Amino acid sequence: MDLATVIGMLLAWGLVVYSIFSSAGPNVPVFINIPSVMVVVGGAFGAVMVSMPLTRFLKMGKTTTFAIFNKERSSRKLIENLVSYAEIARRDGILSLENAVRDADDPFIVKGIQMAVDGTDPELIESILEAELEGLIDRHEQGKAAFDLFAKYAPAFGMIGTLIGLVVMLMNMSDPAALGPAMAVALITTLYGSMIANMFGMPIADKLACRTNEEVAYKNIIIKGVMSIQSGDNPRIVEQKLMTYLPPSERKVEEKK
Repeated sequence: MDLATVIGMLLAWGLVVYSIFSSAGPNVPVFINIPSVMVVVGGAFGAVMVSMPLTRFLKMGKTTTFAIFNKERSSRKLIENLVSYAEIARRDGILSLENAVRDADDPFIVKGIQMAVDGTDPELIESILEAELEGLIDRHEQGKAAFDLFAKYAPAFGMIGTLIGLVVMLMNMSDPAALGPAMAVALITTLYGSMIANMFGMPIADKLACRTNEEVAYKNIIIKGVMSIQSGDNPRIVEQKLMTYLPPSERKVEEKK
């Protein structure tokens, strides 16, 4: 579980709810309006469904889980594993890697090493791995697009709900005492739309973009490592090449070992 996402969500929603309770006092129930929720949430989801194929829309739940519960992987540990593969290949020959990578937790590594073991042309290996990486980026962008659309449409449906409320309010101008509460209910949908967009849709979309960047960096390390192993580079050279993908602070930690 990504604690930053969970804590950030709880902090954002918690502070807003606390502000409502501390400011509204006994009038808190006015902030709860089921028809407004239906207009904003239902309308936004409906618009997103219109905007993309149904199969992609149905993956929003899985994409949300990926943003919140994705397990972070260590690039340093990955580099250590690739260097160990380079040492095995240099000592026992590249064919010995077929057994060494069986326990690897990333199919991307297994695929790359397996192609190297099979004697596949280096340019073809790199081309296949990069094509798979491009496919991964495309899938991630499609998942992010769903939340971008949700964040885009939620405020618009909030405004639609407000306009509906204003029309109803103007139809009952004969009772001045009811104008204030009616205006409050009319505005609540705008609040809902803004909250959902800024405290759910856009943050999840940005988190997915961050996940994509992390995944791309991770896969690039694998590609570079596999190509170095395939070309027979010295394990120390493999390590030096891959260390360039780490921030300087993490490289220093490695160099001190």
